[in-house]
Amino acid sequence: MRHMKSGKRLGRNTSHRKAMMRNMVTSFFDHEKITTTDARAKELRKMAEKLITIALRGDLHSRRLVMQVVRDKKIVAKLFDTIAPRYTERPGGYTRIIKLGHRSGDNASLSVIELVEEEFTAKPKKKKAPAKKAAKPVEPVVEETPVEEEAPAEEAPVEEKKKD
Repeated sequence: MRHMKSGKRLGRNTSHRKAMMRNMVTSFFDHEKITTTDARAKELRKMAEKLITIALRGDLHSRRLVMQVVRDKKIVAKLFDTIAPRYTERPGGYTRIIKLGHRSGDNASLSVIELVEEEFTAKPKKKKAPAKKAAKPVEPVVEETPVEEEAPAEEAPVEEKKKD
Protein backbone atom coordinates (compact mmCIF):
# COMPACT_ATOMS: atom_id res chain seq x y z
CA MET A 1 0.00 0.00 0.00
CA ARG A 2 1.12 3.56 -0.72
CA HIS A 3 -0.57 5.37 2.15
CA MET A 4 0.96 8.79 2.89
CA LYS A 5 3.46 8.50 0.04
CA SER A 6 3.74 11.64 -2.04
CA GLY A 7 4.76 11.87 -5.66
CA LYS A 8 4.18 9.72 -8.72
CA ARG A 9 6.31 6.73 -9.60
CA LEU A 10 6.11 7.46 -13.34
CA GLY A 11 6.69 3.78 -14.17
CA ARG A 12 10.34 3.83 -13.09
CA ASN A 13 12.39 2.64 -10.18
CA THR A 14 13.73 5.14 -7.66
CA SER A 15 17.18 5.76 -9.11
CA HIS A 16 15.89 6.13 -12.67
CA ARG A 17 13.12 8.46 -11.52
CA LYS A 18 15.54 10.68 -9.57
CA ALA A 19 17.97 10.85 -12.48
CA MET A 20 15.16 11.66 -14.92
CA MET A 21 13.80 14.46 -12.74
CA ARG A 22 17.28 15.92 -12.23
CA ASN A 23 17.83 15.98 -15.98
CA MET A 24 14.41 17.48 -16.60
CA VAL A 25 14.81 20.26 -14.02
CA THR A 26 18.28 21.05 -15.41
CA SER A 27 16.87 21.32 -18.93
CA PHE A 28 13.94 23.33 -17.62
CA PHE A 29 16.16 25.96 -16.00
CA ASP A 30 18.43 25.99 -19.07
CA HIS A 31 15.66 26.54 -21.66
CA GLU A 32 12.99 28.00 -19.29
CA LYS A 33 10.37 25.98 -21.19
CA ILE A 34 10.05 22.28 -22.04
CA THR A 35 7.43 19.95 -23.50
CA THR A 36 6.66 16.71 -21.66
CA THR A 37 3.76 14.58 -20.48
CA ASP A 38 1.25 15.92 -17.96
CA ALA A 39 2.33 13.63 -15.13
CA ARG A 40 6.00 14.48 -15.56
CA ALA A 41 5.20 18.20 -15.79
CA LYS A 42 3.28 18.10 -12.52
CA GLU A 43 6.17 16.35 -10.76
CA LEU A 44 8.66 18.73 -12.36
CA ARG A 45 6.65 21.70 -11.12
CA LYS A 46 7.03 20.58 -7.50
CA MET A 47 10.79 20.25 -7.80
CA ALA A 48 11.33 23.45 -9.78
CA GLU A 49 9.24 25.61 -7.45
CA LYS A 50 11.13 24.34 -4.42
CA LEU A 51 14.48 25.00 -6.06
CA ILE A 52 13.51 28.55 -7.04
CA THR A 53 12.32 29.22 -3.49
CA ILE A 54 15.65 27.96 -2.14
CA ALA A 55 17.53 30.07 -4.72
CA LEU A 56 15.72 33.22 -3.56
CA ARG A 57 17.72 33.08 -0.32
CA GLY A 58 20.92 33.42 -2.31
CA ASP A 59 23.40 32.24 0.32
CA LEU A 60 26.08 29.58 0.07
CA HIS A 61 24.04 26.93 1.84
CA SER A 62 21.14 27.33 -0.57
CA ARG A 63 23.55 27.13 -3.51
CA ARG A 64 24.89 23.84 -2.17
CA LEU A 65 21.36 22.50 -1.66
CA VAL A 66 20.51 23.28 -5.28
CA MET A 67 23.79 21.70 -6.44
CA GLN A 68 22.60 18.39 -4.95
CA VAL A 69 19.83 18.32 -7.56
CA VAL A 70 21.16 20.37 -10.47
CA ARG A 71 24.70 19.15 -11.07
CA ASP A 72 25.63 21.72 -13.74
CA LYS A 73 27.36 24.78 -12.26
CA LYS A 74 26.42 27.02 -15.21
CA ILE A 75 22.72 26.23 -14.77
CA VAL A 76 22.94 26.83 -11.02
CA ALA A 77 24.61 30.18 -11.68
CA LYS A 78 21.83 31.05 -14.13
CA LEU A 79 19.21 30.06 -11.56
CA PHE A 80 20.73 32.24 -8.85
CA ASP A 81 21.74 35.20 -11.06
CA THR A 82 18.88 35.57 -13.55
CA ILE A 83 15.90 33.34 -12.76
CA ALA A 84 15.50 33.75 -8.98
CA PRO A 85 15.81 37.59 -8.93
CA ARG A 86 12.77 37.81 -11.25
CA TYR A 87 10.56 36.40 -8.51
CA THR A 88 11.63 38.35 -5.42
CA GLU A 89 8.18 39.95 -5.10
CA ARG A 90 6.21 36.84 -6.08
CA PRO A 91 5.04 34.64 -3.17
CA GLY A 92 5.01 31.44 -5.26
CA GLY A 93 3.64 30.02 -8.48
CA TYR A 94 6.74 30.46 -10.61
CA THR A 95 5.72 27.95 -13.29
CA ARG A 96 2.80 27.46 -15.67
CA ILE A 97 1.56 24.23 -17.27
CA ILE A 98 -0.30 24.49 -20.58
CA LYS A 99 -2.02 21.41 -22.00
CA LEU A 100 -1.19 20.65 -25.64
CA GLY A 101 -3.25 17.60 -26.51
CA HIS A 102 -2.22 14.01 -27.14
CA ARG A 103 0.94 12.52 -28.64
CA SER A 104 0.30 10.65 -31.87
CA GLY A 105 2.44 7.60 -31.05
CA ASP A 106 1.02 6.47 -27.71
CA ASN A 107 -1.79 8.98 -27.12
CA ALA A 108 -0.07 10.36 -24.01
CA SER A 109 -1.33 13.77 -22.94
CA LEU A 110 1.34 16.41 -23.55
CA SER A 111 1.87 19.77 -21.93
CA VAL A 112 4.34 22.64 -21.90
CA ILE A 113 5.79 23.76 -18.59
CA GLU A 114 7.33 27.22 -18.55
CA LEU A 115 8.40 29.95 -16.18
CA VAL A 116 5.84 32.70 -15.74
CA GLU A 117 6.58 36.29 -16.75
CA GLU A 118 8.63 38.62 -14.59
CA GLU A 119 5.75 40.78 -13.40
CA PHE A 120 3.46 39.68 -10.61
CA THR A 121 0.13 41.22 -11.61
CA ALA A 122 -2.47 38.98 -10.01
CA LYS A 123 -3.53 41.46 -7.32
CA PRO A 124 -3.79 44.55 -9.59
CA LYS A 125 -5.95 42.59 -12.02
CA LYS A 126 -8.38 41.81 -9.22
CA LYS A 127 -8.50 45.49 -8.28
CA LYS A 128 -9.06 46.60 -11.87
CA ALA A 129 -11.93 44.20 -12.52
CA PRO A 130 -14.31 45.68 -9.87
CA ALA A 131 -13.33 49.18 -10.96
CA LYS A 132 -14.41 48.38 -14.52
CA LYS A 133 -17.74 47.08 -13.27
CA ALA A 134 -18.32 50.20 -11.18
CA ALA A 135 -17.41 52.65 -13.94
CA LYS A 136 -20.08 52.33 -16.60
CA PRO A 137 -19.41 53.60 -20.12
CA VAL A 138 -22.82 55.36 -20.01
CA GLU A 139 -21.44 58.17 -17.83
CA PRO A 140 -18.97 59.54 -20.44
CA VAL A 141 -21.81 59.64 -22.99
CA VAL A 142 -23.86 61.76 -20.57
CA GLU A 143 -20.89 64.10 -20.16
CA GLU A 144 -20.54 64.50 -23.92
CA THR A 145 -24.18 65.51 -24.47
CA PRO A 146 -23.91 68.79 -22.46
CA VAL A 147 -20.92 69.69 -24.62
CA GLU A 148 -23.16 69.37 -27.68
CA GLU A 149 -25.80 71.55 -26.03
CA GLU A 150 -23.26 74.31 -25.43
CA ALA A 151 -22.56 74.61 -29.15
CA PRO A 152 -26.07 75.98 -29.96
CA ALA A 153 -25.69 78.38 -27.03
CA GLU A 154 -22.61 79.82 -28.73
CA GLU A 155 -24.60 80.33 -31.91
CA ALA A 156 -27.18 82.43 -30.05
CA PRO A 157 -24.71 85.21 -29.17
CA VAL A 158 -23.63 85.26 -32.79
CA GLU A 159 -27.23 85.99 -33.79
CA GLU A 160 -27.40 88.75 -31.20
CA LYS A 161 -24.37 90.40 -32.75
CA LYS A 162 -26.15 90.44 -36.12
CA LYS A 163 -29.14 92.28 -34.57
CA ASP A 164 -26.94 95.09 -33.21
